[in-house]
Amino acid sequence: MIADVKKNAEQKMLKSVENLKANLAKVRTGRAHAGLLDHVMVDYYGNPTPINQVASVGLMDARTLSVSPFEKKMAAAIEKAIRDSDLGLNPASMGDVVRVPMPALTEERRKDLIKVVRGEAEDSRVAVRNVRRDANEQLKKGVKDKLVSEDEERRASDDIQKLTDKAIAEIDKQLADKEKELLTV
Repeated sequence: MIADVKKNAEQKMLKSVENLKANLAKVRTGRAHAGLLDHVMVDYYGNPTPINQVASVGLMDARTLSVSPFEKKMAAAIEKAIRDSDLGLNPASMGDVVRVPMPALTEERRKDLIKVVRGEAEDSRVAVRNVRRDANEQLKKGVKDKLVSEDEERRASDDIQKLTDKAIAEIDKQLADKEKELLTV
């Protein structure tokens, strides 16, 4: 039972850290990267479809993305989807390729993005702590039901705390890296 509780807690904590990484990747810095448009959905014959399934996304240069639709008539729909997304980008069609220039970030916008990133990190920390709390409650229930001794429960709680510390350290590292990236002009 203890091994299951630890394994389950570790998997959930890793999932929280991975989720934070994915959310931080969506936060736009001044540089262009192909993963920026991954969550943009395009209306493909009435069905919302991820942009990377209807077009290839690449880099023209450090500040410009190029989106090449697999079907030429999809260029207008792709352009509209990018414009309507929450990224604040203004795409432009050049024949059958959609160019997406990255506007430079102002100092004020950088500070706003840092606040957003810190909020995401705090949400991840809370998720990890909730996993720890749930695991500890399961262990206490095991002691109450006489499935686990108190010594085993104490050792398992210490192990879960170590997992929690490790996950939170990883979250803090991700946050520091993203803040550094945002502040780089």
